[in-house]
Amino acid sequence: MVKKLITMNPSTPPLTFLAPVEGDVLHAFDGVFVKGKLEITVKIAAPEDAEIAVNGVQTRRVDGHFEAQVVLEGYENTLEAADRISGGKTAIRVFLLPNFAGHYRLSIDDNIWFLRDIQQNRDRYASLFDNPYLGFLKQVNAEYGTKIHLNLFYQTDGFNLSDFTDQYKNEWKANADWLRLSFHALQEFPDMPYVKAGYEEVKHDCDLIMSEIRRFAGTEVMHSVTTIHWGEATAAGSRAMRDAGYWTQVGYFNVDDDQYPASYYLTVPQRRHIKKRFVWRDTEQDITFVRASIVIDTQKLEAIKPHLDSHEKNGHKPPYLDLLVHEQYFYPFYFNYQPDFRDKIRTAVQWAGENGYTPQFLSESVLNE
Repeated sequence: MVKKLITMNPSTPPLTFLAPVEGDVLHAFDGVFVKGKLEITVKIAAPEDAEIAVNGVQTRRVDGHFEAQVVLEGYENTLEAADRISGGKTAIRVFLLPNFAGHYRLSIDDNIWFLRDIQQNRDRYASLFDNPYLGFLKQVNAEYGTKIHLNLFYQTDGFNLSDFTDQYKNEWKANADWLRLSFHALQEFPDMPYVKAGYEEVKHDCDLIMSEIRRFAGTEVMHSVTTIHWGEATAAGSRAMRDAGYWTQVGYFNVDDDQYPASYYLTVPQRRHIKKRFVWRDTEQDITFVRASIVIDTQKLEAIKPHLDSHEKNGHKPPYLDLLVHEQYFYPFYFNYQPDFRDKIRTAVQWAGENGYTPQFLSESVLNE
């Protein structure tokens, strides 16, 4: 564990990293990126008469703080600030993801009904994609190259994943280059099922779903990213998912607004930080969190592009564009059916391409090494 602060004189004000901070995940939008190396501006708060160097690079005084240009290379980097006058030192860990910025995926929560339909029609469907929902998603992939990630419930009325046939296993594997499956929750209700759940409860439900995915689809569709139902978990619950292999966890991280937080166990200051940054790593728990850029079904069709435009207008362009939606709005029998569900998804995906984002799974963009 990196020591966060060492001071020679207790009366001396401490050195503080203003940017980046402990756990920040840096990417090509954060500086000058050349041949796997990223040059960033490091900002330090320190007494005015301090003489600060960061990793041996001398700083200069700018607008009341100290700055230096520092080069990052490799996944994990330690930044150490040292004051030659006081002898004080402080260090943080930050992370470099060279292949993070400029990509997007479509992420869909609450999936279970399409699997029930396939099971009910297994004697009639020659392909998974005879199911209208999966058939539409395959069209999206064919038209735009979109990578699509489905977070699964274990059960719904009269059906659970253990009922689902393995007759399409080879087809799942053949489409694993664009289609992924992962744990979401045991079932839709009650709301916020894991907001107070301990390690064992989350582990049980996670293992249950992952075991069935392996059985009917194979490990090829399983990778290191998920979104828990309602985006809420205790630290122990997030650890259970991390230990299952989900070291990247996606949420909304809303704060200072009237939106549902969907922020796992993170504190208000941490939520404020990730709301601006879209990505941050909790170095104590070894979990990387990524913020969704939009919840498509909460927006009217005509509002989708302005919503996505607003991020950059507010000075916080998403480095990785996570387009999130929920399965149930696809179905005419659902009480909140959205007849423009298909158009909404196409609109969001088109915006991604028009604004320079290319398809890539989040698991291919966030490394853990």
